[in-house]
Amino acid sequence: MKICGVDEAGRGPLAGPVVAAAVILPSDRFPIERLKDSKALSDKERRSLCALIKDRAFWCIGEASPEEIDAINILRASLLAMKRAVEGLPFLPDRVLVDGLFVPDVNVSCEAIVGGDTKIPEIMAASILAKTYRDDLMIQWGRVYPQYGFEHHKGYPTKAHRAALMKWGPSPIHRRSFRLIYAS
Repeated sequence: MKICGVDEAGRGPLAGPVVAAAVILPSDRFPIERLKDSKALSDKERRSLCALIKDRAFWCIGEASPEEIDAINILRASLLAMKRAVEGLPFLPDRVLVDGLFVPDVNVSCEAIVGGDTKIPEIMAASILAKTYRDDLMIQWGRVYPQYGFEHHKGYPTKAHRAALMKWGPSPIHRRSFRLIYAS
């Protein structure tokens, strides 16, 4: 049975897309004992595991843009990114396990697992891919809009990010529907 793990990154930030990853780990030759929730790993560990997952597993990244987030809300946008990730795999899995409370609308049996990113290797792998991919996107956006410091806070509402918003106003990648953009 081919199990797919799905997780997202970027629900809480004020800027950038929400990103989801779908991962089907190989049945052999993969060191699942090295996997953890992406938040429990250092950047170096995450990047090393990300390369290993990309090399040995079946995977796909899905995104929902800031405009989509503003149009349909962050929960629906997260589920849309998950749907894109699952449907972008080279083949559909037999079952999809998703970290959290909700599942995407895909033509596959799905189960939501609260805390799945700490229990299920496939979800841990998806967590690692989604976070690494989104962090890299925000580092790139930091080069385009250096006044916001995206490479440091990845779009989360830090004091420095909020101060930059007060000074410069929102950039084209900010989520206009998030009220904290305009808070002091």
